[in-house]
Amino acid sequence: MRTVIVGAGLVGLTTAASLRLIGHEVTVLEQAPRVRAAGAGIGLWDNALREFDLLGIGERVRRMGTPVDAWFYDAAGRPARAPGYDPDAYRFLMVPRPELTNLLADTAGRDRIRLGTRVIGFAEHDTQVVAHLADGTRLRADLLIGADGVHSGVRAALLPGSAAVPHGGHHAWRAVVPAGDERPAGTMITIGSARTRGGYTRVAEGRTMWWVAQFDAGELVGGKRDRALRRARNVAGSGWHAELLAMIAATPEESILENRIMRVPGLPHWTTGRVALIGDAAHGLSPHIAAGGTLGIEDAGVLRAELARGAGLAEALARYDSARRARFDQVRAHAAAVEQANGAVESAERYAAFSHWMRSTAPTTY
Repeated sequence: MRTVIVGAGLVGLTTAASLRLIGHEVTVLEQAPRVRAAGAGIGLWDNALREFDLLGIGERVRRMGTPVDAWFYDAAGRPARAPGYDPDAYRFLMVPRPELTNLLADTAGRDRIRLGTRVIGFAEHDTQVVAHLADGTRLRADLLIGADGVHSGVRAALLPGSAAVPHGGHHAWRAVVPAGDERPAGTMITIGSARTRGGYTRVAEGRTMWWVAQFDAGELVGGKRDRALRRARNVAGSGWHAELLAMIAATPEESILENRIMRVPGLPHWTTGRVALIGDAAHGLSPHIAAGGTLGIEDAGVLRAELARGAGLAEALARYDSARRARFDQVRAHAAAVEQANGAVESAERYAAFSHWMRSTAPTTY
């Protein structure tokens, strides 16, 4: 089967490598001039790592990452965890995005990635789907997959009026910096005042990622570093997080990633007879639940499994659509509960409930 995947991010590349396992002739189209990672580090749960095991790269991913045993803290540094949950509810692997993206590009096959190629639309027919490229050429395939993120052009063509929307006044700041004398175990999730959360964790040997996010952030004034510092003070008290404040203050302005958080509204469907959405293109989430990457990688596994079952392309895509949209109805409910939690204790309880549900109900696709 000839399959065209739009987007060479983590999920697009994982999907390419995964579909090659079942014999698809894959082409990945990426509008950027090179394969690159947007972001600093990404947390991966064991349901994502199982997919990488199937691709033969699981151990390499584990070696490049840093295990995180997360605690929730309040702004004075008091730790919290929910009783009654397995400790694995708080454990995941923090992986540097650039290294993971390069590994996935190698696994998918760099000769199958066409860079500097922008898709502006498509036409779907009974026997094929035709991707329309910005340079005027047409690329014919049996299956077109939109893995092109929250601002997906494939989604816009498939479902007009489905543009991503701001997640309230939610903004996030983060950067990867050289590790110093901060605690190696990190302070991954501190719940502060004014709907602010933040912390830091090691992402690789000698490198630490700090992050700060705020719901209802209000007007943004000053430079990125000043905006991040102002919010970081909401998660610092009585000397707690002095190292976080110092890290942010020492980070060059150009190294700080600042994002207005966007999310994809619930969609009536993710597929048609020859087109499918996957990852953030289908269900872009707020990063406050730290599971968007893992759930997108799950998408890839479920899509591969349904296509491998046969019984026709349209039927396989319909099964994928039904299974994943039903799962994301539950994801959104958990995400809203975590967002609305009051303080570190309630945040820890609601996050553990989500993590336990996500891991215990993960699809078996291997």
